[in-house]
Amino acid sequence: MQGGERYNSINDYLKSVFGKKTVKLSIDAGFTCPNRDGSKGFGGCAFCSGEGSGDLASHLDISSKNSLSAANISDSITEQINRLSSKWHDTAYLAYFQSFTNTYASIERLRRIYYAALSDERISGIAIATRPDCLSDEVLELLDEINKEHFLWVELGLQSIHAETQQSMNLCYKTSDYDRAAAELARRDIRFVTHIILGLPGETEEMILDSVRYVCSSNLPCPFGIKLHLMNIVKTAPLYSAMPDYKPFESIDEYVDLAVRCLEIIPADITIHRLTGDVPRKILVSPEWSYRKRTILNKINKELALRDTRQGAKIQK
Repeated sequence: MQGGERYNSINDYLKSVFGKKTVKLSIDAGFTCPNRDGSKGFGGCAFCSGEGSGDLASHLDISSKNSLSAANISDSITEQINRLSSKWHDTAYLAYFQSFTNTYASIERLRRIYYAALSDERISGIAIATRPDCLSDEVLELLDEINKEHFLWVELGLQSIHAETQQSMNLCYKTSDYDRAAAELARRDIRFVTHIILGLPGETEEMILDSVRYVCSSNLPCPFGIKLHLMNIVKTAPLYSAMPDYKPFESIDEYVDLAVRCLEIIPADITIHRLTGDVPRKILVSPEWSYRKRTILNKINKELALRDTRQGAKIQK
């Protein structure tokens, strides 16, 4: 483990790469999603906020999605850096395209946006969040090109491997889409990060652990990183309208217990990018304590120490 921690944190990994604290600047570049524009569905995934789960991102001020310029990207980067400058100094930055589906556009537009960020001298690399069914051969070729010259990772929103959950949450993709995406990215030596949500409606703890085991299976290319998301019910998501009283977890301790058990079955060489999830308090419904990110992380670290366990501790040899 890097830094003497009980899990392989992305913060330590990035510090080893860039030699300093590295921060992601969340940018909304005006993308949409095939699950919103009708090509696959409408309304988006049931848990997704009105901002495409990019509520903390910096939104580009552009009158048309096709008029995006390097100046727009630079302005967004500047806005984010100014917001964070009092918190961190001597920092490296990654441009993080987070909101909606960031590979879902014409190849010309994608190229313009990605390279606009990479051309900013303050940016050390980019991270691109997308759906596993939105990686065409053309997009993969562009990502391969970028990866050969720049620091890059791609984030795949799997969330769950279970077909019943995928259907009830209106994901409009299948586990087989994830399998293909993982294989194609791995074949090109492109780092990818897999998202899994803990606490989706209808899922037992064993179902959640099965999703984690699947992603880490020797039958699939292993991800560079994993994000474990605490399920947040937000006012702007369809799920809140359908299930306003749903509580993913009754207590922080219940969530901490599950997060620790997930860590124990994740191989130690996989970077851990997230162990909870945060949204603006103004749209948060449940769990009411989920905004206490530092408290949750401290409790996870404390529980790992109390159990004398760590990432990968319960992988069967």
